[in-house]
Amino acid sequence: MNRLFALAVAAGLSATATFLSRPAGAEAERDWQETVAAARGETVHFNAWAGDPQTNAFIAWVGDLAKERYGINVRHVKLADTAEAVTRVVTEKAAGRDKGGSVDLIWINGPNFLSMKEKGLLFGPFAETLPNWRHVDRTKPSNLTDFTIPVEGYAAPWRLAQIVFLYDSARTPLATLPKTIPALLDWAKAHPGRLTHPHPRDFLGATFLKQALVELTADPAMLQQPASDATFATVTAPLWPWYDALRPHLWRGGEDFPATGTAQFAMLADGEIALAISFNPADAAVGIRKGTLPETARVYVLDGGTIGNTSFVAIPFNAAHRAAAMVLADLLMSPEVQARAQDPATIGAFTVLDLSALSEAERTRFAPPPDAVGLPTNAELGAPLPEPHPSWMTRLVAEWERRYTR
Repeated sequence: MNRLFALAVAAGLSATATFLSRPAGAEAERDWQETVAAARGETVHFNAWAGDPQTNAFIAWVGDLAKERYGINVRHVKLADTAEAVTRVVTEKAAGRDKGGSVDLIWINGPNFLSMKEKGLLFGPFAETLPNWRHVDRTKPSNLTDFTIPVEGYAAPWRLAQIVFLYDSARTPLATLPKTIPALLDWAKAHPGRLTHPHPRDFLGATFLKQALVELTADPAMLQQPASDATFATVTAPLWPWYDALRPHLWRGGEDFPATGTAQFAMLADGEIALAISFNPADAAVGIRKGTLPETARVYVLDGGTIGNTSFVAIPFNAAHRAAAMVLADLLMSPEVQARAQDPATIGAFTVLDLSALSEAERTRFAPPPDAVGLPTNAELGAPLPEPHPSWMTRLVAEWERRYTR
């Protein structure tokens, strides 16, 4: 690790104090090279959601690149829910395990990031010390703020997400599809069983509820503040009658739900449903390239916009292999890896980088493949709506469970 970090550890200082005073210029470059050297031979236990085969394959490719370029071993600890890794870190802290933790890097967002940040479970700030940070688009609010929570360098951005709806244009013309949340209810009544959403315990199912709430509530600005018992009841008052009316017209009468977002796509391809919700605007293009969706698959957003966010990676306070975790976080922000991620042949994740800040050669990596079909433009997606404060998601899921789970 770099000298400042080593001296701070020896003196018992916090990582925050270390990196706030990190030098710039030639000395910073020298420190970074020392970090890279210290990382060689280390194994990064990268705890990441594993619900998407393409993303899993992408992480494996990044692992191969990290091994080849930096001598780092990447072990993808596959999670069904990020809370699994957070719980491990919480347990380790309670047991006094302040070093040698089992989680080195974690893909994190929303309530999990807030929980770890508030409990002092994150190493940092580190993100703005990484060499590839200079390429990040700092004009995009979600690259600096996660679900209204300032990131403040405690996590590094690596991919963008925005809610879209997938459909088969050969079976269901765009002109016939609902463009607002109230219209979605009318459409579902006219097309019973043709709409579903993932179970709200899945982040995408929870976001379906948040998307509806953003449009239905009288004061969306309230969602940017922490929810209280009083505000939750008031703000969500229009949501539950809407959902009560919608639920009987969902697939299987709203008594069963796909476990994940990916599970919807086979249903869409088979014509079992007509609309599927996704957090990846490139999912139609990705499915077409894989052959799992018809070439007529497309995506669209609602007229008032849809929720978007940035995915981050963070390093727990007691990570055993911090140097390697930092190198991997930096690699994920590199133009080479970001361009690979954006390719519909891979995962189609829109980049967190400011393309205007890249060299011409680097920018060409991001040009859509000439044979890409079903890939939306930035203009078609529009500006994403901000995520509500994490407390709204937590309470929405709990209230949905209370109302609809027997």
